[in-house]
Amino acid sequence: MGDPKNAANSGLGLVQVYTGDGKGKTTAALGLALRAAGWGYRTFIGQFMKGQDYGELRGVALLAPYVTLEQFGQPSFMRLEDISPADVAMTQHGLRRVRDVLAGGQYQIVVLDEICMAIYFKLVTLADILQLIDERPCGVELVLTGRRAPQELLDRADLVTEMLEVKHPYQRGIGARRGIEN
Repeated sequence: MGDPKNAANSGLGLVQVYTGDGKGKTTAALGLALRAAGWGYRTFIGQFMKGQDYGELRGVALLAPYVTLEQFGQPSFMRLEDISPADVAMTQHGLRRVRDVLAGGQYQIVVLDEICMAIYFKLVTLADILQLIDERPCGVELVLTGRRAPQELLDRADLVTEMLEVKHPYQRGIGARRGIEN
């Protein structure tokens, strides 16, 4: 196994963005956490705008203590026209929590799941996220996911993957399936 205490010398410390309208952004981040756990690295996943009971909550519990997941959102789907002060407060709490996690030095990988949508919904500012990128400790890999990633964020990233929807079961009326989409 790798030496998590020596993450700064392992090549970790880049910024990754998974964006686009296709399925798989969160799944890619979770896959990265799984791979990292295999080498003894610890991953913190902060899910913004999510409070639902997704399968990843149960799966991540099996990877403890290598993967930690915390949600900063309501248990219902959020719409742009229905943003509440509680939604903003939960996002700001999540951002403070991520800053504490980064400062704590226990995690080699930090994922801000759906943070790009949180920026788009104006729950957090792009300036806040760019500052977080600048202030992250050396050797901490930062992963940002979500649709509509702003160009400034893409410009700052070291790796950008855009998920492109070519075909999806939703188009045939097939809803979210347990263990696949949720």
